[in-house]
Amino acid sequence: MMRVRVFSDGQALSGGEALLDTPGPKWVDVQDADEPTMARLAERYGLHRLAIEDCLHLDQRPKLEEYPGHLFIVLQGFSLPEAGLADVTMHELHFFLGPDWLITVHEHAHHALELVHKRLDADPAGSLGRGVDFVAYLAADAQVDLAFPVMEAFTDAIDELEDQIFEAPTKALLQRIFTLKRTLVLVRKVMSPQRDVVGLLARRGMAGVADKTTLYFRDVYDHLVRIYEQIDTNRDLLGNAMDAWLSVMANRTNDVTKQLTILASIFLPLSFIVGFFGQNFEPLGQPPFFVAMLTLMVLVPAGMIAWFKHKDWW
Repeated sequence: MMRVRVFSDGQALSGGEALLDTPGPKWVDVQDADEPTMARLAERYGLHRLAIEDCLHLDQRPKLEEYPGHLFIVLQGFSLPEAGLADVTMHELHFFLGPDWLITVHEHAHHALELVHKRLDADPAGSLGRGVDFVAYLAADAQVDLAFPVMEAFTDAIDELEDQIFEAPTKALLQRIFTLKRTLVLVRKVMSPQRDVVGLLARRGMAGVADKTTLYFRDVYDHLVRIYEQIDTNRDLLGNAMDAWLSVMANRTNDVTKQLTILASIFLPLSFIVGFFGQNFEPLGQPPFFVAMLTLMVLVPAGMIAWFKHKDWW
């Protein structure tokens, strides 16, 4: 599916592939691209065949390539589905940025691009009228902003994990920690090179990006730095949560061991008393000794329990 927007003679036009012949800065948004569609765009705008191959196989890391007459940019974004953090959805977005045209290629509907379309509907002159590089900034900014709710969800999930760990540390919580850590590694793996890509776009002198637009890309770069810092913070918090789980489990094991040791210590003198009196006296024939045995069996455990409580061992 192809959606074309053109700002021509002060008017904003929106439609299909027929608008490609209309003069003026234009944005071509291609969803679920196929080979014939990309071949037509490559012939019209001189797109490099290596970039076309990347668009037809959406599994690229963030990067910036300079080709004759245009830039090829790959950015990644994340969104949080209802299934939870274990199934964070990754959105790959490809840009072809030329002198007065911008082509975006993506798979399925993209929430970030829908936000850009809504902004262009509300203010075409202040968006597409400012140049196609500004539209590229709007798309990159919207995509990066989608990562903030994901980071906030991570922080909330880690806070909840910490509370549950101190209340009832189960094996399911440990599995949850590993799941969050694995997802966070994926996010970090993508955001690290993406920060470098946007950093290049934020520099003056980049072909196809006006100096006035680099200021806006610097804002996107600042957002990526904040997200990267949140990723590192959440990694540290997950590490602390795992240490807390191991510590709580070790303390619980120590408590169980201590209680079993106390019980064994209490029954040890009882076994000695019963064995001693049982071997030397007949309970029914020696009442004083029988009473002494019962008295010791009561007083010795009571004294030991009082001593343990005094030492705060129990």
